[in-house]
Amino acid sequence: MPSTAPASAATPPAPSPSRRTAFHPLTVAGVRRLTEDAIEVTFAVPEALAGSYDYLPGQYVALRTILEGRQIRRSYSICAEPVPGEIRVAIKRDLGGKFSSWANEHLKAGDVLDVMSPSGGFISKHPMNGLNHPGDLDVAGEDVFVAVAAGSGITPVIAIARTVLASSDTARFDLVYANKAAMDVMFLEELADLKDRYPSRFALHHVLSREQRISPLLSGRIDPEKLATLIDSVLPTPQVDEWFLCGPFELVQMCRDTLADRGVPAGKIRFELFSTGQPGRPEGSAGRPVAVDPGADSYSITFRLDGLQGKVASPTHARESILNAALRARPDVPFACAGGVCGTCRAKIVSGTVEMEENYALEPDELEKGYVLTCQSRPTSREVTVDYDA
Repeated sequence: MPSTAPASAATPPAPSPSRRTAFHPLTVAGVRRLTEDAIEVTFAVPEALAGSYDYLPGQYVALRTILEGRQIRRSYSICAEPVPGEIRVAIKRDLGGKFSSWANEHLKAGDVLDVMSPSGGFISKHPMNGLNHPGDLDVAGEDVFVAVAAGSGITPVIAIARTVLASSDTARFDLVYANKAAMDVMFLEELADLKDRYPSRFALHHVLSREQRISPLLSGRIDPEKLATLIDSVLPTPQVDEWFLCGPFELVQMCRDTLADRGVPAGKIRFELFSTGQPGRPEGSAGRPVAVDPGADSYSITFRLDGLQGKVASPTHARESILNAALRARPDVPFACAGGVCGTCRAKIVSGTVEMEENYALEPDELEKGYVLTCQSRPTSREVTVDYDA
């Protein structure tokens, strides 16, 4: 995950993108309809928990509740610039999504959900000089930022854009935002307000796949040719200090490949993917059921969490992840998406070896230090020890 520069002695340190997370019950202060299929939910953060919910623009929280007798947790990006005393997320209804459908139909002010403390590395490399003070983002000079988002991918991006534009009189932010139709555009009024407030510094390009716009470039799906034209003719590509990409895998990967072809250094690109369901991923808080035969071959997995050591046997034939095995021993092992996207379940390999299937969250320096995503890692040695506290 991107690292942040040390804060000065006169200011508190910024929250770490990979700090230890924990759930706390928070009350819903308000629910606002954004589109027919999306809502904005505001949680009130009591003063006693203020330190647990400091966050950086672009981070996310996981929500946890019981539906139909089963625990469900889902991750949602924070959609507002940091404000003490509240957390705002946007929830878009997914096709077949149990939690998102329930939230859009039934969630209301006064309800209480378990909310995980903020986490995530989809943040600017520019450090924040103070917690929960958007104007203190250290943006100097004529820095240029560009974001490409699709659908609910706008959620973390609008928080980043608001913060960047408010923190400097010279910074510029360009946004390419793809949707099916105008009625699907989340935060339509807020984006228009940003354009009115910063007319010379905020450029907004709506691309609608199912509506005809005046410019052919802004109509239809974003394919490689359209993306190349946008990057080469509309966006200030040579001057961009930082890129933010958020959306489905295909769009994000297309953007990364196109930028790489134009020589944009990987260090200038931040990206976050939509998390999608994967067969066999942990469900609820118990993990995928696995029967352990004491007489059968198995891996021995030892893990450290909150200063305590746990140990669990994992049958070699089960091919279960370290996270899944650990959840069978301790239901409070941290995870959110279980799809290799968010990084909540990361741990450091202390001994033994593992095979990591996917990684969309860890930075190269974290990999070099021995960190893995336990939701994607399976043992390749008889004994493996991981440290969630590292």
